[in-house]
This record gives sequence, structure tokens and C-alpha cells, in this order.
Amino acid sequence: MARIKVALPNNFSFSTHIPIRITDINYGGHVGNDALLSILHEARLQFLNHHDYTEMNFEGTGLIMADVAIEFKAEAFYGDVLTVFITANDFSRVGFDLVYKLEKRVEEKTVVIAIAKTGMVCYNYNSKKVSAVPAEAIAKFQR
Repeated sequence: MARIKVALPNNFSFSTHIPIRITDINYGGHVGNDALLSILHEARLQFLNHHDYTEMNFEGTGLIMADVAIEFKAEAFYGDVLTVFITANDFSRVGFDLVYKLEKRVEEKTVVIAIAKTGMVCYNYNSKKVSAVPAEAIAKFQR
């Protein structure tokens, strides 16, 4: 069976810390896949906010998530604090990827919990049509 493989960049432009909440834990006693997607969403909003953007105000257009890929690597548990690294890459005319690496510290070791990618498309919510990636945003993300 073919597996999803997310290519990691050499560098990440942003990182944030996100604590695991009790509501993130599933019946298996670890972070559920649905909760991990919510963690990616929170990290994405923090990344955008760091650049003075929101998903509804991205240099005059909006953003919509077109796809997501997640490679699960290890478990995370209640009380863990994840460090989420994010960077933007693979720009096209109407979109780009956000790549994520989620880690936690266990004693003196860093453990990768997941690697992920979300495909973001610029979207005009008023006209309900895709729009071009603003050059200003590309320049900001590539600094």
C-alpha cells in the first residue's frame, strides 16, 4: 500500500508551542487524528497572524484549504506541549503549500509526532472564485 510522503524543507520560517488538551485525546489514550488536524489549523492561524494575515484577509483575498496530508510518526498525550514548525513553499498562480513539523520533548530527546502539508488556495469569498496569490504575500513569506 502506498503511503503519503511529505517532503520537509531545509528551514522553517515560524514556530509556535501548542499544549495538548484533554479534548484532543481519543479512546486510544493519545491525540486523535481529528485533533491533530485542529492543531494544524491553530498553528496555521498563528502563522498567518504572525504575518498580519487571517484566512479571510490575505492581502485583499481569502484563503481556503484545498487539501491536507499528514504523516503520523509518534503518539502525543495529554500534557505534552508540541512545537509546531511551519513554512510556506511551492507557490503557484493561485496557491501554495504550508508544511508543518510537529515535535515534542521527551526527557532530553526531540520526538517528531507528525509531518504535514496543507494546500492553500487564494479564494474570493464574495465572488466564490479562486484568485491569484498576492505578490506581497509571497515576498513576506520568503523573507
